[in-house]
Amino acid sequence: MQSFPHRYQVTATGDPSEKLSLESPGLQTLESAAPVEFGGPGGKWSPETLLVAAVADCFLLTFRAIALASRIPWIRLTCRVEGVLDRQDGVTRFTIFNIKAELIITQASDEKRALRLLDKAEKNCLITNSLAAHVNLFAVVTV
Repeated sequence: MQSFPHRYQVTATGDPSEKLSLESPGLQTLESAAPVEFGGPGGKWSPETLLVAAVADCFLLTFRAIALASRIPWIRLTCRVEGVLDRQDGVTRFTIFNIKAELIITQASDEKRALRLLDKAEKNCLITNSLAAHVNLFAVVTV
C-alpha cells in the first residue's frame, strides 16, 4: 500500500450535445449523461449512478480486505445500494444510502462473526465516510 495522501484524477470532456466522456489514466473511457430524472437520455452512467456504484464497490472491497485480515472464508457477497436523492433545506442532495448486503459463507459457526465484519465494512468504507448522507446496512448471511 502506498503512503497517504492518495490522488485520483478524472477528466470530464463534453460538448453542447449530450456527449460526455470520463477519462482517468490507465482506465477505459466511460460515457456519461444526465439521468432520465433530470431530462437526460438515460442508457448511460450518470453522476448519480456513479456515486451509488462507488458506495457499492467500496463496501464490497472494504469487506474483502476485512475478511482476508480476519481469515473468514466466504463464497460471495452481493451488495445492492439504493441512493435517495431529495431536496433538503433548499438543496438537492443524496440524503440516504441503503446498502443491502447478502453474504454467503461456508460455515454456520461463522454467521455472527460475518455479520460483525459486514458492519465493520460499512463503518470503514472510505466513500460513505466521505459523504454527508445517512447510511443504512441491511445484512443477510447465508451458509
